[in-house]
Amino acid sequence: MQKTYKTRPHADRQSHRMSTHDAAPAPSDAPVRFDTKIAVLLREDLETWQRLNVTAFLVSGLGAQFPEVVGEPYEDADAVGYLPMFRQPVLVFEGTKETLTNAHARVLSRSLPRALFTSDLFTTGNDRDNRAAVRAVPTAGLDLVGLAVYGPKNAVDKVLKGARMHP
Repeated sequence: MQKTYKTRPHADRQSHRMSTHDAAPAPSDAPVRFDTKIAVLLREDLETWQRLNVTAFLVSGLGAQFPEVVGEPYEDADAVGYLPMFRQPVLVFEGTKETLTNAHARVLSRSLPRALFTSDLFTTGNDRDNRAAVRAVPTAGLDLVGLAVYGPKNAVDKVLKGARMHP
């Protein structure tokens, strides 16, 4: 008979989860765990091309703002180099317009790093016009179609409450 035993937290015991930067190199077959999460929340009524476009735009600024989320450059067996990518997965979720609005309010209240994409941005064609379109609308009036958030896993999970994984 095999049993799994779990220890209960004690008031006098402190647990410390190491970040991936603090961890000793893990064997290649050991799963890598991250203390942070990169997540994208998309409105469920978007067309496929819109989902892909919005996701790409939303995560594009993370590497510049948070260089620690970017890994090392890639190289194939013939020594051809490739750009680095995020060092951790990007999880994509979907939800209703209301779910997105609630997530936006939660991400603002927690002051987590975020990016947004509004429906107005489908009609613009460059960064300058995109920024002007967002700037023209008060926070409460933004017609959100996508939101990206980065931060501690538990905080990001709370922001995404009510969302479901993208199929």
